[in-house]
Amino acid sequence: MAILHPNPTEEKVATPNATSTRRLASLDALRGFDMFWILGVDSLVYALDRMTQNGFTNFLKRQLSHSDWEGFRFYDLIFPLFVFMVGVSLVISLRKTIAQEGRACAVQRIFRRSILLFILGIVYFGGLSNPWPGVRLSGVLQRIALVYFFAGLMFCFCRTRLLVGVFVALLAGYWAMMALIPIRDIQLEKNSLAALAAKAGDNKLAAQFRNSGRPAPINPSAIPNSPVWAAAEKMYYSTTNRVTGKFEKGYNVACHFDFAHLPGWKWELFWDPENILSTIPAIASCLLGVFAGLLLTNTSITDLKKVTWLLGVGAAASILGWLWGLEFPVVKRMWTSSFVLVAGGYSSMLLGAFYLIVDVWKKQTWCQPFVWIGMNSITLYLAENVLGGFDTLGQRFAGGNIKAFFDTRVANGFGQLVISVVGLLLAFWFAHFLHKRKVFLRL
Repeated sequence: MAILHPNPTEEKVATPNATSTRRLASLDALRGFDMFWILGVDSLVYALDRMTQNGFTNFLKRQLSHSDWEGFRFYDLIFPLFVFMVGVSLVISLRKTIAQEGRACAVQRIFRRSILLFILGIVYFGGLSNPWPGVRLSGVLQRIALVYFFAGLMFCFCRTRLLVGVFVALLAGYWAMMALIPIRDIQLEKNSLAALAAKAGDNKLAAQFRNSGRPAPINPSAIPNSPVWAAAEKMYYSTTNRVTGKFEKGYNVACHFDFAHLPGWKWELFWDPENILSTIPAIASCLLGVFAGLLLTNTSITDLKKVTWLLGVGAAASILGWLWGLEFPVVKRMWTSSFVLVAGGYSSMLLGAFYLIVDVWKKQTWCQPFVWIGMNSITLYLAENVLGGFDTLGQRFAGGNIKAFFDTRVANGFGQLVISVVGLLLAFWFAHFLHKRKVFLRL
């Protein structure tokens, strides 16, 4: 996961004339809270579950993994919550830029940040190390760059009522595309394609489909002149029957559009979860954050009323999303319109709770570790993934004989739990180190 983190000195509640300087500490804290769950808490829970094997730890482990397709788990909230907070942040930072330096400067800033973050995303996914087509053009960082770009420009040039209209149009338009545009009657999933190959009598090709996987050496989308990819294309384009209203994995408009038009390495072999078309509703997720940012910066509304609005609208959006999900399923990897409402509603309620506790009640001591993380989210995200996880670094401090000691003297599996705790503490230490020395990665 990643987040577009603006200049920390700019995250202050800004009035229309940009005279207020009261810091919105709850936004930093919530951003850090979100990032916290992917910095090592997941590996800690997995280690605890392996050691104890009880219903509670199994429930936690399930919540800290993504839904396979339909449905919603806590882990599915992490990315859309980041996108939501990008919207909140851009209201605060761009409003100040427009007031002090003009709209042209704000637009220039939007272009610069979006391009840099998009390039960073490409480099992160093999842009400098892998030969083509082993480079992923879509991804978390690229998606954040795109939603920031479009939502930022709309904020600069559109009034609030028009933004609301655009938000509704994005969700309704995406639903219409997914429900009404006909697609070829073929499921672009390796097991489904393997079954088609076996039915045609080509057991060798069927085995190649089944053995395809996410690592680049066996991902057909990342292999130059891949015979498996060529076979999939032949199956796809030879399918003449058309169907509509399909929302299954690899069997919908967004996945088929990726297969036909997205070049390079695709995370799910034949399509990507950050696919081209689902960027449309992801922009709507960012606009929800823009609406929250406009609310928080409105000085004519009391703080408690702001909290009430965030909680109430968030609850209503989530309920509406689940109801819409009866027809248009809640699917993160397709970023369905119902998913936007469900995730956006939960994000709004979380922001309301953090705003009440941190900025209204001024209870800020407990969340300082989250603030450290939140103000350096890009740096920590990159460090986490470059290291292969902070628990990998923890392995160097508490692995080997130390792990074996805890496994034999305390309980089987306790050594891995210690490694996970050490990794999480290292993540907090690194975040505090950067914060104390005022080192921030800024785009």
